[in-house]
Amino acid sequence: MKLLFVLGLFISSASFASMDAQALLAASDAIRNPTQSFGLTSTLIEYRKGKETDRNTLAIYSRPDGGRFRNLIRFVAPIRDAGKLMLKDGNDLWFYDPASKASVRISPQQRLLGQAANGDVLTVNLALDYRAELAGEEEIQDGDRKNRACYKLKLKAISPDLTYHSIEMWLDKTSKQPVKSLFYTESGRLLKTAYFRRYQPQLGAERPSETVIIDGLDPAWVTVIKNSDYAWRDVPTSWLQRDYLPRFKPE
Repeated sequence: MKLLFVLGLFISSASFASMDAQALLAASDAIRNPTQSFGLTSTLIEYRKGKETDRNTLAIYSRPDGGRFRNLIRFVAPIRDAGKLMLKDGNDLWFYDPASKASVRISPQQRLLGQAANGDVLTVNLALDYRAELAGEEEIQDGDRKNRACYKLKLKAISPDLTYHSIEMWLDKTSKQPVKSLFYTESGRLLKTAYFRRYQPQLGAERPSETVIIDGLDPAWVTVIKNSDYAWRDVPTSWLQRDYLPRFKPE
């Protein structure tokens, strides 16, 4: 009887830890993602050994759909890529080139620029796509080399078509703001490290305006994603259809 009671406490504690980790992950999602349709501009800058080597500017339109987000991304610069589109509809990701007038299915794991994958610029809800485990509490250095007391989460993908197989994430204990993440392949190889920084008030919450991504093998290969021009906006469902891509006209 005593053994059953102890076992019951253990199962209850394990369930609570799992639920608490998932709640923490959901809280971090709410910090990264507005709750209504919105738009923003993302500028991706690639650096090699501290020198800028490439740059892309994207206009992103995002609409919540059943807890997840549907996204349309328009390439703004450089000129050679202007007008190209990328669409996330459910688990499908499509790339459209107006020159060929063809849309092809692509993977969220494919590189967009430097260390930034296609999936890195999409609005995602990690709490729906990953199972979270609370791995403890740690004090770490953030992207500005300041010490932060954090919760550490371990995330495992629930589907093989997600951008990353597993993630380690550190959230500020007080604010639940994402501070740092490590991204891994299925074999456990470190792909990249990301720091979320320069939080600013945007659309009703303090959100990271900059993500610094460092290559898992070459720390001198860095990609910075800068988000700006946040705005509430209606994103018509018609924009988020593959068949509509050839007719899309930015406002």
